[in-house]
Amino acid sequence: MIRENNFFKLGRDALILALSVSLVLFVQWIKLLKNSKSTPITTDTFIGLGLLWLFSLLGIIISMLMKRMPWKIVQGFPILGWVSIVSLIFCLISSYCVRVINAVDFLSLTTSVLAFAGISVTYQLKDLSKISWKILIVALFVFFGMYFMDALISQIALNLSGK
Repeated sequence: MIRENNFFKLGRDALILALSVSLVLFVQWIKLLKNSKSTPITTDTFIGLGLLWLFSLLGIIISMLMKRMPWKIVQGFPILGWVSIVSLIFCLISSYCVRVINAVDFLSLTTSVLAFAGISVTYQLKDLSKISWKILIVALFVFFGMYFMDALISQIALNLSGK
């Protein structure tokens, strides 16, 4: 099964996930204070956050187990993929899972994820500073292209809908 040092890693990951879920709940609470019409915090919200925590933990466990498989493609499959598969399976099996996860505000989730992404990037600032200045030009073209294409697609959709 899983080695003993993996139990410590799993415990650490479970605590990090619990902190993440707490952050999502905090962001949803602050959003509710600022806008009373936003998603309310109910019992379903707590159950939905618990399910998200459980799905994430199951994805981590599956990833740890798959690292012991002889196939390279399975070994290198990212944890996010396993979490997504676990979540998809449970949500396809049970509409209850979908209902309680819907009680968690989507923007509260994305705010927390973006905060963690920002923190992880700050640890790599030295690596980013070593990249040539040309990456700035590429980034500007990518951002402009994405913005332009988003606006174009939105305009086409609005025209097709008659608005």
